[in-house]
Amino acid sequence: MLRVSKLTDYATVVMGHLAATADQVHSASEVAQATGIALPTTSKVLKALVRAGLLRSARGQGGGYILARPAAQISVAQIVRSFEGPVGLTECGSSEGLCVQESVCSIRGNWQRINQLVLAALEAMTLADMIRPAPTPIRPLARPSAQPGLIRAGTP
Repeated sequence: MLRVSKLTDYATVVMGHLAATADQVHSASEVAQATGIALPTTSKVLKALVRAGLLRSARGQGGGYILARPAAQISVAQIVRSFEGPVGLTECGSSEGLCVQESVCSIRGNWQRINQLVLAALEAMTLADMIRPAPTPIRPLARPSAQPGLIRAGTP
């Protein structure tokens, strides 16, 4: 199964909470209480998001955390990158270097296409989109031949 880390998941929850109340400055303890994430974890996530430039922080009386820019200008890809690094399902074409099999791999190009599609989806989804209710449940893709014994041209 492909998953983002728990910290990345928590970061999207924290960012969603801040986006839903974007006109307010929030303390770490308030964010922890509102999201149900433990305070030490919330603090760690908030600090990482500040380092990534997605949040601003202010110290002292009335200080706390606020989005660095409007939620519509923050992509899910930016949040994911701040915890996971470069987005990619495989090493094919990654910025870290070449896979040892890359020179003889016959499916490399298609993995790169998949990586690009996943990245494009994460870039297209903004934080503003994330705090809106999902329009409809997403259904899994069906196989081309759903009926047993039915063979379509071009399918095995």
